[in-house]
Amino acid sequence: MIEAVMIWNEPNNKSHWDPEIDPDWSRFAHMAKLAADAVRSVNPVLTRLLGGISPIDPDFIGLMKSYGVLEEVNAIAAHGFPLDWNLWQIDEWPRKLDELRAVTDLPIWISEVGVSSFGAEDVQLWGLKRTAELLEGRADRVQWYSLYDLPRSWQATTRHKEAEGSSYYRHFYMGLLREDGSPKLALEEFARHTPDIGLVQWFHFQDPRLDDAVAWMKRLGVTHLRTGLSWADRFRPDALAWFDRQMEALEDFDVTVTFCFTPEHRGLAPHHTSAPIVPEEFAAFCAEMIARYAPAPASLDLVDPQRQMRSMNLPIQPRE
Repeated sequence: MIEAVMIWNEPNNKSHWDPEIDPDWSRFAHMAKLAADAVRSVNPVLTRLLGGISPIDPDFIGLMKSYGVLEEVNAIAAHGFPLDWNLWQIDEWPRKLDELRAVTDLPIWISEVGVSSFGAEDVQLWGLKRTAELLEGRADRVQWYSLYDLPRSWQATTRHKEAEGSSYYRHFYMGLLREDGSPKLALEEFARHTPDIGLVQWFHFQDPRLDDAVAWMKRLGVTHLRTGLSWADRFRPDALAWFDRQMEALEDFDVTVTFCFTPEHRGLAPHHTSAPIVPEEFAAFCAEMIARYAPAPASLDLVDPQRQMRSMNLPIQPRE
């Protein structure tokens, strides 16, 4: 069911990785290489993706290349929201892809692209149509963000929250469905582009929308989905029970699973954006999740995953 593993999310975005702790991204690069190696050791046939970058910055990809990260992954990913947050226009999508291809020969996934209905649902509908025209057939994967609006009672994962003004509130209107589950104008148009375009849907811990989301995705003809498993959530009571339920519900889809979010007590700073104190612990989490949900085919005849983790000096159990 898992077709790909994404190592972190938007590592060049302050909302997801703290550059004050890791100003040259050397800690991130080291952690990403450890995680990629851990995933490969458990299941070498899985696609390993460098976390989708936002903003689209070829210099960041060049930096990761200089650290040797691109040697450990099979593809790179990028996120773009030109009608909401980026400082470029939607028709520049082909040029943005060319900029990335100039620095790497790896496949390029657009693992998040979307348009909010913050101003008007007609804007989202037009943006979806234009995005499909510009990206279908040009990228190795295109995944639309997202299925649901973010509930207003939750917080968006950004750096400065409400201080960002309208930029913050746009996060709450990215769905094809409103918070109450009712369709927006763009929903029917999206169904015209499946299965070529997939979806991104993050599920919070014990998310009540899970079953309805699965039903909607099947109705829409979605076959490939990007979601996440949070390293921070691994320390919650009954974490594995929730992970099992989530992954079982998604078993009919080709899933790209994103591993990210530093547990507060395991970061150099007590925040999910922090570089970890022990990066091997993040690699161990990645290996544990792959061993649980995407073990290598028996025909590969690999060693026992826990024995492999021990041979790499990776902790098997989360440190409390």
